[in-house]
Amino acid sequence: MSSSEKTWYVYLLECADGTLYTGITLDPERRVRQHNAGRGARYTRTRLPVRLLGSLLVHDQREAMLMERRIKRCGPQRKRAIFAE
Repeated sequence: MSSSEKTWYVYLLECADGTLYTGITLDPERRVRQHNAGRGARYTRTRLPVRLLGSLLVHDQREAMLMERRIKRCGPQRKRAIFAE
């Protein structure tokens, strides 16, 4: 199965310092464990622990990347609202 045929997610993390991190993954729970083990994004490594605020199911990797880019341009309140819907 190619990466475009798999189920992708856009996810939102809250870091220990209150900042937010947005990323994409095939498995949000596994990715949170990776972040908390210090094997996630460089941004989160110094802001541990992180907690998952939410994830959005998307159809393919391209859509996930585009959605991630759009969400990253939003302010913190809007990001939280997107994942609360």
